[in-house]
Amino acid sequence: MSKRSVFAAACIAAFCTAAAAQEFPSHPVRIVVPWPPSGNVDITARTIAPALGEALGQQVLVENRGGAAGTIGSALVAKSAADGYTLLLGSSGTITSGPAVFKNLPYDPMKDLVPIGPIQWAAIVLTAAPKAPIANYREFAALAQAKPGQLSIASAGSGSSNHLAIELLMHQSGLKLLHIPYKGSGPAITDLLGSQVQTMMDQLSASIEHIRSGRIKALAISSTQRLAALPEVPTLDELGVKGYEAGTFTGIFAPAGVPAAVAERLHAAMRKALASPAVRERYRSMGVEVMDMSQAEFAAYVRTDFEKWRRVARDANIVIE
Repeated sequence: MSKRSVFAAACIAAFCTAAAAQEFPSHPVRIVVPWPPSGNVDITARTIAPALGEALGQQVLVENRGGAAGTIGSALVAKSAADGYTLLLGSSGTITSGPAVFKNLPYDPMKDLVPIGPIQWAAIVLTAAPKAPIANYREFAALAQAKPGQLSIASAGSGSSNHLAIELLMHQSGLKLLHIPYKGSGPAITDLLGSQVQTMMDQLSASIEHIRSGRIKALAISSTQRLAALPEVPTLDELGVKGYEAGTFTGIFAPAGVPAAVAERLHAAMRKALASPAVRERYRSMGVEVMDMSQAEFAAYVRTDFEKWRRVARDANIVIE
């Protein structure tokens, strides 16, 4: 083939790609939530979907495909056509912290998925049971030092984001705690409310109503600055665990190979949807913060978060078969 023919073919391909992007979307877009209904990730998706659909000019459907710690739905999207019509509501558990500890995943989040844009970030909160003899972080640390490895602390499960947050806390504070993994935040919070477990680390969005009602005690927040949702709760950093930061994020991902113009169209629509006062207020009420990043900034954030939790998992020797 002559150079002129190669150039012509490249121009035609570029024209077709640009034309397809201009027409995108021509039919409804699907967001796959790899978890059951009613959880934080599902609520996040259903909050943004109507506003995203309005920005795109097409209906955005939410489909729950739960199972296997979020890997079934995530793998489904990773193996879907890279045309922008099948998207993943990804989170720390399926994109960074989970893949840092789980072996033999049916997808590679760093290679098989493209970050389109972030939605929100949720801090992790350290809480104490109603009957636990702990009113603040200093009492928590004192009890842990007095009884190394005996102060129980619950998580949503081995390898979960809050499990890794506990490991990071032990590493940076020098405390030795008794980790009690549960099958999800719900059962763990139930036992915390009943004082069957003494403390817990969990996403603020799952615990905030229990904190506001006084049913459980908030000891510290994992963000580097205090949160508007709970301004009276200090950060671990200000309490002496310098540099401590842990949280979970959610965002939209597409299969690798999605045309750049389509990804840009989706990202622009996400920014418009997240600018909606109603959407921002709904997220604010959940105790989470809307993330405002470019597509490139979000991609860099995801990579950094993955490497951070991979180091924590390696140092703590956490491997989930």
